[in-house]
Amino acid sequence: MCSQSCFWSLPNQVLTEILEQIMVMIRSSTALDSLSPEYDQFLNSPDVLKYSTSIPVKAASNVFENKTNVNEFILIGLTNIPELQTFLFFLFLLLYFASLLGNTIILFTTLSEPRLHTPMYFFLVNLSCLDICYSTVTIPKMLTGFLVGHWRISFIGCLTQLHFFHFLGSSEALLLGVMAYDRYVAICNPLRYTTIMNKTACIRGVIITWTTGFLHALMHTVMTSQIHFCGPNTVQHFFCDIKPLLKLACCSITLNLSLLNIITGLIVLLPFILTFLSYIYIISFLFLKVKTKESRTKAFSTCASHLTVVTLFYAGAILTYVPPSSGQSLQQEIMVTLMYTIVTPVMNPLIYTLRNQEVRAVIKKSMASIQILRMN
Repeated sequence: MCSQSCFWSLPNQVLTEILEQIMVMIRSSTALDSLSPEYDQFLNSPDVLKYSTSIPVKAASNVFENKTNVNEFILIGLTNIPELQTFLFFLFLLLYFASLLGNTIILFTTLSEPRLHTPMYFFLVNLSCLDICYSTVTIPKMLTGFLVGHWRISFIGCLTQLHFFHFLGSSEALLLGVMAYDRYVAICNPLRYTTIMNKTACIRGVIITWTTGFLHALMHTVMTSQIHFCGPNTVQHFFCDIKPLLKLACCSITLNLSLLNIITGLIVLLPFILTFLSYIYIISFLFLKVKTKESRTKAFSTCASHLTVVTLFYAGAILTYVPPSSGQSLQQEIMVTLMYTIVTPVMNPLIYTLRNQEVRAVIKKSMASIQILRMN
């Protein structure tokens, strides 16, 4: 075996290639612990460190800088302008409270009024729960960044945020599809509505929705946790999402991208197609079967709120996750994400309360009861 002095007598080009190949093998291996003590001593010897300053900058960077793992990430947020950060802090704080208040009102109103104990409102309660949790995943961290200028997040915290974001988001995507089918049965097959959408079917649909969302998110969380992050740790987003994290990977991400494009794409597209077909049948039924204008108007009013929510949510999700390689700019991608992660949870209670006569009637009744109690 050649001694170290013999090794250093090799030409510079050969030395450079050998050092680069050694470090590439180390980075692609399972762990540094598998190296023999002789290799460990060699790689940390003064000669190696001295020689690293004389080899090309690119080679030195590739060989030595990627030896450490990333323990935290830095989110870029929405802006670095202090005045704009203050404005955005109060804006998103207002939107967050509006989301919490509106969805909480829907929860208590629906649960407290027996007249609203129907399949449609059962799904609406689940949607409100999802929206409360969904906005809580991203907004509090964003508000903290605006307030203290601290946009760092630990590796575990990043994975946790990623998991709950995709858990709640995919569950909502599936639930909106179930709600579209519920409206289809209620309008196009009203005589069999109570038979088809019975209590067991509704509970089963919700359980499948939440379970599928959880397993989908767990898959991405486990796969992302196996990625080796060794270099830059700046996430080009305001929260930890899969695509921005994959851009920081130091290993192959082919499987991660395949799962994202296929599985996540299907979870977004399948309920969207179900919703689209449901509303085609609803519209066809209303124009061909329903003769009176009043009945048509009432049916359209019932579906208008759900259709508005579906348009906002699916449009953003499809633009973000369905294209294998998005051509959007960073600003466009962030704006699209804001629409379905923050604006939609705020819009849901407003749409369902302002456009739904039954909910408005129950809310007015509750407010009248509260006033009577105060007077007494």
